[in-house]
Amino acid sequence: MTTPYTSGASSLEPERNDAPSLGERLGDVTRDLSTLMRQEVALAKAEATQSASKAGKGIGLLAGAALAGYFVLLFLSIALWVAIGSQIGYGWSALIVAVIWAIIAAVLASIGKKELDKVRGVPRTAETLGKIPNALKGQEEKNQ
Repeated sequence: MTTPYTSGASSLEPERNDAPSLGERLGDVTRDLSTLMRQEVALAKAEATQSASKAGKGIGLLAGAALAGYFVLLFLSIALWVAIGSQIGYGWSALIVAVIWAIIAAVLASIGKKELDKVRGVPRTAETLGKIPNALKGQEEKNQ
């Protein structure tokens, strides 16, 4: 018996597809993960910088409130001293200055607290980092 003629392709050679090899796929996954991690680090840095800026502003205002509070004590002490010493005169004027400083301290403390309440850390980074495990499993739609 004769064997039928083949067109030159050996049946032992594997068929060549246009699909990427396993190594190419792993390279793509590794490159994508590397890009994702760099982007997450950049996002974390940006959010940390923004949060630090807000915290710095709030801390500055609270420091101003502390200084104003110090002046309240200073002028109240001076007012009491002068009021007792001269029995009406310079004491009342020192008391008025102390009340003004008390108002300034209250306003600065209120604004400073509001600024510190705005600090939220890095919420977007935490949210997107939480999505990475499901995305790696191919369950991206469950992250929503």
